[in-house]
Amino acid sequence: MSLEGKKVAVLIAPRGTEDPEFAKPKAAVEKAGGEVVVIGLEDGKAETVNQDLDSGSKYKVDTVVDQVSASDYDALVVPGGTVGADKLRASKAAVALVGAMLDAGKPVAVICHGPWVVIEAGRAEGRTLTSFPTLRTDIENAGGTWVDREVVVSDNLITSRDPDDLPAFCDALVDAVSARTRAAPAL
Repeated sequence: MSLEGKKVAVLIAPRGTEDPEFAKPKAAVEKAGGEVVVIGLEDGKAETVNQDLDSGSKYKVDTVVDQVSASDYDALVVPGGTVGADKLRASKAAVALVGAMLDAGKPVAVICHGPWVVIEAGRAEGRTLTSFPTLRTDIENAGGTWVDREVVVSDNLITSRDPDDLPAFCDALVDAVSARTRAAPAL
């Protein structure tokens, strides 16, 4: 499926975002022809982690989250990583972006501990989600329904549990973005 002309934002937190949960969705969007914009909490480069503790890779941040708008993007990816997701949910701008994207009906793909940001945005209620298993109580306390599946699509919210689910997660992301068309101009 082609994502030609689609712009997908991927959030990254410094020294905390789980590397494969950032890199693989980014690569999937690019392989499908979409443009990826890396949105960080701060300028420069952000280092990812592997299994929360080991150093990952460094990625260039294209823009910072407090300088963007949901109208700028066709979709959003929120990677996990315990520390990274915690840093993202502590950012009012990141939380606002997630909420605005969901409210606009745009695909938001969230994996592992990333649902913390959805919860913080007040958008878990009434939705079915999956996540890393330790978030089950958080999701249920926020009014969501937690299920143990590799990928769950609830309206425009796509969730997965962990890096093992990345193939299904990336496929669901690309499918959702390719299915979403920009509004046709009035004749």
